Amino acid sequence: MIAIVDYGLGNVLNVKRAIEYLDYDVVLSRDLDVLSKADTLILPGVGHFKDAMQTIKSYHLDHYLKVTPQPIIGICLGMQLLYERSAEGEVEGLGLLPGQIFPINTSYTVPHLGWNTLQSPSEALNHDVYFVHSYQAPMDENVIAYASYGTDIPAIVQHQQYTGIQFHPEKSGNNGLIILKAALEGGFSNVKTMASH
Repeated sequence: MIAIVDYGLGNVLNVKRAIEYLDYDVVLSRDLDVLSKADTLILPGVGHFKDAMQTIKSYHLDHYLKVTPQPIIGICLGMQLLYERSAEGEVEGLGLLPGQIFPINTSYTVPHLGWNTLQSPSEALNHDVYFVHSYQAPMDENVIAYASYGTDIPAIVQHQQYTGIQFHPEKSGNNGLIILKAALEGGFSNVKTMASH
């Protein structure tokens, strides 16, 4: 079973439909008893980092997410919440991935909105996918795919049992479904990072 952490921010129904399309049992919940029974947790999110962390804390989900051994897949803002902190509101994140989220520094228009091509050592990840975001994660040893937008923007990160997907797989058509399925099947632990390429 896949559990989508339903803390009130994010287009959770579209994510749920995408996972159901891939033939997984999926539930939306913020109940710790339900979440604890899941094989994998999905942390979605759109909006502001500070608001999201405040809401997660208000439901007492932050401690659980920090200590559970379950795989966690963060999508869009959900990926950013996995990091230590964000310049957006100067607030601490979950601290499951090292580094800080910061504004996209590019001569191009921000937000980074629309389709862009992933670049990765794994050809299976080199797809066009749909982005909507103004902040980004650091380009570090956990990045396994990135997009170029006047600067390099991490698109998929993998560290231990944590996977981050910056784009919206549920809005990326078949390409997004392929990548979401790969993430649900165990992440990308066999994919070389950009640092090792």
